[in-house]
Amino acid sequence: MTNTYDIAIIGGGIMGCGAALRIKEGGMDPVVIDQGDIGQGASGVNAGTLSMQIKRVKLMPYAIKGHHEWQLMGEKVGFKKTGGLTLAFNDREAELLQERMTMKRDAGADITFVNPKKVEEIEPHLAKKIVAASFCPDDGYANSSLSGQYYRGRLTDENIDTIERFQVSEININSNGYEISSGDQVIKATRILIACGGSTKHVAAMLGEDLPIRARINTVSVTERAPRIMNGVIGHATGLLTMKQKDNGTVLIGGGWQGKGTPEEGRGAINPETLLPNLQLAQFAVPTLSKVRVVRSWTGFEANVPDFYPLAGRLGEKDNAYILGCVRGGYTIGPYISKLMGDLILGREPEMPLFDPNRVFNEDKLI
Repeated sequence: MTNTYDIAIIGGGIMGCGAALRIKEGGMDPVVIDQGDIGQGASGVNAGTLSMQIKRVKLMPYAIKGHHEWQLMGEKVGFKKTGGLTLAFNDREAELLQERMTMKRDAGADITFVNPKKVEEIEPHLAKKIVAASFCPDDGYANSSLSGQYYRGRLTDENIDTIERFQVSEININSNGYEISSGDQVIKATRILIACGGSTKHVAAMLGEDLPIRARINTVSVTERAPRIMNGVIGHATGLLTMKQKDNGTVLIGGGWQGKGTPEEGRGAINPETLLPNLQLAQFAVPTLSKVRVVRSWTGFEANVPDFYPLAGRLGEKDNAYILGCVRGGYTIGPYISKLMGDLILGREPEMPLFDPNRVFNEDKLI
């Protein structure tokens, strides 16, 4: 490959593809490379939940913008705005719910508190043990299996080159920019953007950057088809449960319960010790689920840093090197923050501030 691109984007998920589209729009020639297939990493295996109630307070403005981007994509990505409830089953959970949702409402989310009677009107199949609940009419979901197809189609329409099954083994810097190798294949580019999810730490290390990135191995399960037992997104005050029922009757169950494995080992593995409590909590919230079989469970990697805020900006002191990742709620926020990243690379002033990858990282409460 002798062509030198204006920028090579490592990672073909929502954020990498979104940045490529913005960069192309601005007149640059990008290439998107991925170790697998476009949109089939974390972007294609997550539960697809688009809920304001599970977003971090300081990221709420980005989540609201991201939600709007999904709404514009509409049916092409299976977007549904169903509304959603977050539930508390005891006084401690109710206090936690009140504290967190008040902060998120103050940050711009359309969240109200509803009593158990109203909850039963909205979701008649929920357990009758609810003490308190919050409701957001904007909550909903997209079909993560369609989002990869959508972005692949957009890249094709814009004549953006994609190179799949390209496992980056080495990155060299020279006077003309970067040479990215995979075996005998070499891609040359003036600039580089690392946006490869759980593999971000490994790839950044090829440029001599030691970032404090950790990988979560989130578990998702899906049931067989069932009669309608929930109308919108269902969550729990602790954040340990998200559920929604698709139009085909299947129920997707998540909540950040951890599986096993590392990005370097490939796809993660299910951990029965965490899967079972996730399913038990789902059944506790919706007792009818006891009559529905789970047909598959799987995992996906989610990268994060100690303060749980994104890495989005210039990478270290290197010329023309950028990074985008570790976005908590990245599925919702990805279509928007990728545009901001594209603007930075194009030399524009982003509409909202990005997150300096070179900052001092301190542990932060996950609210």
